[in-house]
Amino acid sequence: MAELAETTAMPKVITFLSSLLQRVAESNDLSQQLYPQKVSIFHGLSRPTISIQNYLERIFKYANCSPSCFVVAFVYLDRFAQRQSCFPINSFNVHRLLITSVLISVKFMDDIYYNNAFYAKVGGISTEEMNLLEVDFLFGSGFQLNVTPTMFHTYCSYLQREMLTRSPLPAVDPPLNMARLQKTHCCFNEDESTHQKQLAV
Repeated sequence: MAELAETTAMPKVITFLSSLLQRVAESNDLSQQLYPQKVSIFHGLSRPTISIQNYLERIFKYANCSPSCFVVAFVYLDRFAQRQSCFPINSFNVHRLLITSVLISVKFMDDIYYNNAFYAKVGGISTEEMNLLEVDFLFGSGFQLNVTPTMFHTYCSYLQREMLTRSPLPAVDPPLNMARLQKTHCCFNEDESTHQKQLAV
């Protein structure tokens, strides 16, 4: 019964996470027009044609990792975004950041997992690039990989609240505060016990 609950919950995690990341990426794409953003190793030359949700579904389908890995990957993305504030998540880097954060979370969380070459194929990149992305992500996040149960549940709750506030979608979104979008992240401040969100959308 627990296995059944995990398999049915996984698509919800994908939907919640992809909805949040799509919103953050689109906001940062808009802010890029007003504020120059630096380019990192995660930045592609063009926007991938596959949507964030379809990309996450592809990773879930082939990686065979535990559902908790996607929540932990979200925590890692948040930590990376906080430490690398000059590289906001946008449409040009979100896919590479996703495949890398999932790869690292799988290695940290699961006992059995596929190697980097397999994840590179799933992510549509070369093994060499996958290896470079992994190392860069680890250094960029300060090798902060431990996720406490409290932290895990906080991020789960945030993803659920994110989806509840987005459904149903309003016909017209309120105007965005462009001054705050320069450093839009999908993050909490982990130094604060309240874990207040710092989304600027």
